[in-house]
Amino acid sequence: MKEVKKQGGLNAEIQSRIGHQLRAMYDDVVRQGVPDRFAELIRKLDGPEAAAAAVAGGGDTDKNNGGD
Repeated sequence: MKEVKKQGGLNAEIQSRIGHQLRAMYDDVVRQGVPDRFAELIRKLDGPEAAAAAVAGGGDTDKNNGGD
């Protein structure tokens, strides 16, 4: 069987280092979560059943609104 040699590719160690650096850079952004205004929009797009469930559950609309 003929081995196909990649040219210009990154080896596993370099890919791993890049992955760690990207995770370190964007970890804070991932932890911020989805702002309430986007969550509300998603609920509306999901349909009336999801919006009703959010209202019945108390819908914490003022937390994490992205304004602070």
